[in-house]
Amino acid sequence: MQRVHVIGRKNSGKTTLIVELVQILTARGCRIATIKHTHHHHELDTPGKDSHRHRTAGAAAVGILSPGMNAVFWPPKPNQDGTGRYEEISAAFRECDLVLVEGDTQATAPKVEVWRAAAGAPPFAVEDASIFALITDDAIDFRIRVWKRSDVAALADHLLELGVAGHSGDGR
Repeated sequence: MQRVHVIGRKNSGKTTLIVELVQILTARGCRIATIKHTHHHHELDTPGKDSHRHRTAGAAAVGILSPGMNAVFWPPKPNQDGTGRYEEISAAFRECDLVLVEGDTQATAPKVEVWRAAAGAPPFAVEDASIFALITDDAIDFRIRVWKRSDVAALADHLLELGVAGHSGDGR
């Protein structure tokens, strides 16, 4: 699974950027998948519904197939790190050209950071050398690549290249 993580502080514009990138890349004929990573505990299945009852009864995984959407729910393995969780779901994304992950600063896959000076905090990249590039339209003198946020078509090109490089193990 070729993936690139788009990270940034709260309200930095990660979701908006990913939506724009998906629109551009799919218009170019690319198959793009996305994953939203969160540290918050969310109930992804509706309590009381049949699928939730199957899962709470002990099913190892529960699938839902409907005319409009398919889903599979399964709990993470105890003490499983982030890399193992991505490997576990990779089969669902095998036909995609690139997977854009929103979040997960601890990921070992290529990471880019969306940053805005208005957020009032320095980029994560100041302390995290594993971040490949900073995406911003704000002026900043920094030690890593800076990609213009306003040029989404160029960002799409960069991320495709980064995804391919990251997939081959080159990450940088």
